[in-house]
Amino acid sequence: MPLVLFVKWVAKVGEETEIARILRAMTPLTRLEPGCIAYEPHQSTVDPRQFLLYEVYQDEAAVQTHSESEHFRQHVLSDALPRLESRERTYYEPLY
Repeated sequence: MPLVLFVKWVAKVGEETEIARILRAMTPLTRLEPGCIAYEPHQSTVDPRQFLLYEVYQDEAAVQTHSESEHFRQHVLSDALPRLESRERTYYEPLY
């Protein structure tokens, strides 16, 4: 069963441009991962510091593969996290 992940990032003041750049770099790399069904980053039109990532993976193993990828370590863990004020991750399962 697919696993859906909603991730909310709030950038530190002045970091929103860099966070957008990081997400643009992550998108094509993540979409090529085996088990990635969807990876859709969004930026708020009301507060440009807020970002929402909609991710769908085949299963938990695909999420684990994503979390252990070199591009995740480089772009998210090393580059993005220090620029974030907050990060929330919520997992969902489809009801079908």
